[in-house]
Parts: sequence; structure tokens; C-alpha cells
Amino acid sequence: MVVVRRGIVEVDMDRVGAGPPVVLIGGIARQRLWSGLAEALADRYRVLMLDVHGQGATPAWTGEHRMTLAGQARLVHAVTAGSTERLALVGHSLGAAVALRAAVELDERVAAVVAFEPTAFALLATPGREESWAAVRAERDRLRARLAAGEREEAVRGSSDFWLGPGSWDRFTPEERAPIEDGIEHRLAEWDAVTDPGLTLADLATGPAPTMLVSDPETLRPLREVTEVLAEARPDWTRVDLPGAGHWAPLTRPDLVHPLVRGYLEEHL
Repeated sequence: MVVVRRGIVEVDMDRVGAGPPVVLIGGIARQRLWSGLAEALADRYRVLMLDVHGQGATPAWTGEHRMTLAGQARLVHAVTAGSTERLALVGHSLGAAVALRAAVELDERVAAVVAFEPTAFALLATPGREESWAAVRAERDRLRARLAAGEREEAVRGSSDFWLGPGSWDRFTPEERAPIEDGIEHRLAEWDAVTDPGLTLADLATGPAPTMLVSDPETLRPLREVTEVLAEARPDWTRVDLPGAGHWAPLTRPDLVHPLVRGYLEEHL
């Protein structure tokens, strides 16, 4: 573990391998999500696995302003500052949305982006996407209300059921429940970032880097529709479906994800 400090920004990260830099960004603790992919890439790339705000030793989001994707993208700037090397960004869920934002900001420095089911739900505030937009805001507001009322167990159970399906919480072991419970309060800040009414397609879909959008066609409808909105805005981007892989494909289907990511990176970096 290395804690990188750039000005007021602190980010917890790990580094393995040697070669062109590849930054891995997830919405859960990096070691749990990315350790297998990092190992699969380390013979060719310098892999930087970072934790977003509230994960690992990266401080939770603080301050008078609500979290934004641009605020999370500062972490990417922190771990890539001081170099002009071209790099790749690979993100999952919240991390995928952060990767897309960072790719716009870093511009020509980014050689490739791989985004697994980005949670940029604010992009659903558009005609034809009203039902999904309402569903994610309702889940955000339920979580906020339950935590405010001190109903922490119901908040955790409801969040699990939303992301992983009804009854998922009851199927988990205590070890599997722990990371969900530990981070539940921070989920509110993340909801602020991904439902930010100021977030636009220009913030996420104007980077010049070749980009691959990856999703399960049977994933949660709001997640699927975010990918659709991005693909419609950027028909030049590559879109890959992984049927049956689910939202947590980097964790549950490394047999599909590792060769897919490596092949795309080898093509562009």
C-alpha cells in the first residue's frame, strides 16, 4: 500500500509490474476487485490500483460541497502527476464513471479507456429514460431516509437488494456482508456524484481516447441505459456485451474480463 499526496488530495494505491501505466479504478476496495486483473497485466504494464474516496486509506469525501465525478477524478490526477507518459484507464461501476471523466480531463494523455457498466445515472435525465432516472433517485432517497432514521440494517439490506437482486443480503456470509456494511454511509456521497444534475454528456463522452464500454445486456435497467446513452453519443466507441456476467464481472468472471481488457490495451497502448 502507498498513500500518494498531491496538495490536499490523498489517495491509497498499489503498484505492480513495469511498463506503460494502466490505472484501475473501482467502486469497492481495490484489492478485492482488481488484484487478479493486475496480476494478468503486470508482465507488460505498470498497474496502478487506486481506491476512491471512502475506500481503503483514501479519505472519505469531506467539505461543504457534494461529491462530484470531477472531484473523484482528482485522485487519478494525483497518481499520474509528474509524468507525460500515455496511459490507460480501466474502471468499474462508479470507477468507470470516474475513468470517463478523467479521460476528458487528461485528453491526449489517455491512450485507451475500458468502462464496465458506469453508474453515471445523471445521463438518464433525458426524454425516454424517465423511468430509470426515477428509479435511481428513489433508491438514493430511500437510502438517505433510512440512514437518517437510524435504520442502518434496513439501509444495508435495501442497497444490497437494489444492486444484487432481492434476497441477496440473506444469502451472504458475514464476511461477504462486512464490506457492504462498512461503506454504507459513504454510498450517499457516491449517489450525489452519479445523480449530479450538473453532469452532462460533455463531461464524460468528449475524450479523444479509444473507449470500450462493457456491460451485461441483462444487467439492471438503469445501468444498461447509461451504457446505451454513452454508446449513442459516441458510435465510434466499442461496445461489448458479456451475457450472464452481471454487474460485478471483473470480480466474478475473470475468465472473460482479463483477456478482454488485455487485448484492448495491447491494441492501443
